[in-house]
Amino acid sequence: MGFRVVEELARRWGISADHPECHALVGGGTDGRPWLVRPQTYMNRSGYAARCLVERHELDPEQMLVVYDEINLPLGRLRVRRSGSPAGHRGLESILENLRTDQIPRLRLGIAPETGTPAGEGLPDFVLAPFAPEELETVDAMIRRAADACEVWAAEGVEPAMNRFNG
Repeated sequence: MGFRVVEELARRWGISADHPECHALVGGGTDGRPWLVRPQTYMNRSGYAARCLVERHELDPEQMLVVYDEINLPLGRLRVRRSGSPAGHRGLESILENLRTDQIPRLRLGIAPETGTPAGEGLPDFVLAPFAPEELETVDAMIRRAADACEVWAAEGVEPAMNRFNG
C-alpha cells in the first residue's frame, strides 16, 4: 500500500521514482520536494535501504515518513504518528532497528476488513491477497487521502498532518 501512495505522489508531482539506489527505487529530492523511496528488499529488510540512504545523504531519520499498511486499523482509516514502537510490523521494525531510533514519523494505512482480521498463518495470505471488488473504492480514496497527508507532512510537519488525518 505504501508503494501505491508513492506512485500517487510521483504522478501528482510529475516525477519518476525509478532511479535505483541503495536497494531501492528513488525519485524526487529536488525543487523542495521530498524523496520518494520504494525499497526493493523483502519488506522485513526495508531498514537496509533506509539506513543506506540516510547515511549516504547525511539525512536525519526524523526527516523520513514511513508509509505502510496496518492490519490493526479498519480499511480506509489513516493514522499519522510522530514515533513509537513497530507494533508487530516487520518492515517498520527493520527500519527502526537499522536506524537505531523509534523517532521516525509514520503514516499507517488501515487494511483490516469489517469481518475481522485473520490471525496466525492466515495473516500473510490476507495481506498479500488483492482487495475485494467492493473494497476498491475505499482503497482508492485512502490512497488519495494518504498522499494528501504526505503532502501536509512535508509542507507543514507531523502535528498538522496528525490533526487533519487521524481519526
